[in-house]
Amino acid sequence: MAGKGLTDKLDAVWTSIDELCSGLSDEQWATQTDCPGWDAKDNISHIIGTESMLLGRPAPDHDPGDKPWVRNPIGKANEVQVDYRRGRPGAEVLDEFRQVTGERLKQLRSFTEDDFNQETNTPLGPGTVASFLEIRIMDCWVHEQDIRRALGKPGNLTGPVAEHALGRHAGALGFVVGKKVAPPAGTTVVFDVDGFGAVGIEQAERAKQIEPPASPDVKLSMDMETFNCLCCGRKDADWAAGRVKISGDTALGRSVLEQMNFMI
Repeated sequence: MAGKGLTDKLDAVWTSIDELCSGLSDEQWATQTDCPGWDAKDNISHIIGTESMLLGRPAPDHDPGDKPWVRNPIGKANEVQVDYRRGRPGAEVLDEFRQVTGERLKQLRSFTEDDFNQETNTPLGPGTVASFLEIRIMDCWVHEQDIRRALGKPGNLTGPVAEHALGRHAGALGFVVGKKVAPPAGTTVVFDVDGFGAVGIEQAERAKQIEPPASPDVKLSMDMETFNCLCCGRKDADWAAGRVKISGDTALGRSVLEQMNFMI
């Protein structure tokens, strides 16, 4: 996707987050979300930290201490930015979010397509500036949804940004089925997501996305929010039991639900 289109999606998700968080009370800012260890304000601090890094700003000289939800070096780096801002009022953190994302949009609007095609490191390994932005759109949308669920303020589940994020989720399903579940060769799994569509996966030497077959070994039907929560590890298979319809091999379906989290 061209860099301008990616920048427009980032602008859209950041605008949606701004509108969601404007006017939140101190109690609302402190509401715990499904993102382990983080309240609503922490999710905003995380976005600030990542976009500040991409602007070339140094990380705060801050030790967050040991946190039980931090499991890897990326998580530890994220926690530095989040914990550094925990003592600040939510409104102040939101003002910083506006400033940092405004600077990032200004930077990105100045880029040429050659700039977007420059090689860089991403959370998934070597890539381009554009491929990093594709991840950023999804990540920001996921954290927006974390805040929305916590506050009971659903929204932004349709449109280009949601479709982009859910498309990224769908793109990881081959890894989920092929590597994490690892069923016998020839096994077919269909994820039928209401409002998004159906995604078929066939296990082969390397699991691949296929046109959804009429009679897969198992079909899992769910709504978009459930799909997002499972793909991002926000909820588990027990929570999903009453929200996902499994047709076909129920044992395989349960195994898929238990392994759907692909987030780092």
